Amino acid sequence: MKKGKMRLVVKVGSSSLAAAGGGVDPYKMALLVAAVSQLRAEGHQVVLVSSGAVASGYQSLGYQQRPKTLAAKQAAAAIGQSLLMQTYTQLFSAHQICVAQILLTRSDFSDRERYQHAFQTLSLLLDKNILPIINENDTVSVAELTFGDNDMLGALVAGLVHADLYMILTDTNGLYDKDPRTHTDATRITWLPEVTEEVEALAGGASRLGTGGMRSKLIAAKTAQGLGIPSFIGKLDHPADLVKVIDGEGNGTYVRYRPDEPTPHALPTRKQWIALHSPTRGAITIDRGAAEAMLQKSGSLLLAGVRDVSGTFSQGEVIEVYCEGELIGRGVSRYDARELAESLSAAAEMRRSGTVIHRDQWTQIM
Repeated sequence: MKKGKMRLVVKVGSSSLAAAGGGVDPYKMALLVAAVSQLRAEGHQVVLVSSGAVASGYQSLGYQQRPKTLAAKQAAAAIGQSLLMQTYTQLFSAHQICVAQILLTRSDFSDRERYQHAFQTLSLLLDKNILPIINENDTVSVAELTFGDNDMLGALVAGLVHADLYMILTDTNGLYDKDPRTHTDATRITWLPEVTEEVEALAGGASRLGTGGMRSKLIAAKTAQGLGIPSFIGKLDHPADLVKVIDGEGNGTYVRYRPDEPTPHALPTRKQWIALHSPTRGAITIDRGAAEAMLQKSGSLLLAGVRDVSGTFSQGEVIEVYCEGELIGRGVSRYDARELAESLSAAAEMRRSGTVIHRDQWTQIM
């Protein structure tokens, strides 16, 4: 069964764009642009998450190789981002495609208003047939506020735009059951029902099974999986390869995607923000009965199920929910911490009618 029109997020790493002698490889960029253009020609909406700013700019600073200090990386990114976008603009214009640059930081996701604005902006660009090209704002990002890598940024963007499929392009054609460089009998895993800890262990350290870190790509695919979005991790060799990915013929590993099955629905934007991006101000502990009602019956959390309160939070803020020492989810509290703590000492009859977290403002840990 041929898939209908889809919304896709394509992430490409520096290793898939960089030239051996520094900078970006014009042939690799032209190949990527041709492949994305073919997706668009098929009627699909595409968001491109692209690394390559540091690789594009460090030579202009006089460095012979990628710098290691934060200041040098940020300076290289400041130079390289404009060079990268200039190249993308020229290449895509040859295909009559207009592009838009969006630079994001982690705080753009943690701030609810900015998160909603990012969603609205991306939605408008896609509706107007513009290709958004996204990168982390490396020039201003600090360690505590980064996404870790663009694999994770791509997963979060895929969730934000409610993508039907997240394509992670790398220089390795997917995940193997063993390191193919040292095991001649290594077998490529073409499909995974989900990313588990056992699957992550197959990737080994950050440098195994391909430059760029297969583990980070699996973690990103796992994040997308929790948001209801399937993924593909693989290689781009020909302009038609991304169209083949949609048809189930990609050169790589699929996670929860089959071309003959409907794509799952992404988690609503509001719940994505609660689950992954919202700052938490406190925590509560609930009993097993309340946990079962929330996790298995999609129920709301009632006052009667609360057993303990910690932290200082106000009504409308996100709190963590624990049961028997295990974090099970997050939700928007309808009470402040003081009111909730006082309710624990109230008579049971007075505690049965209140709702602490409504089911529409709750997400379980993914």
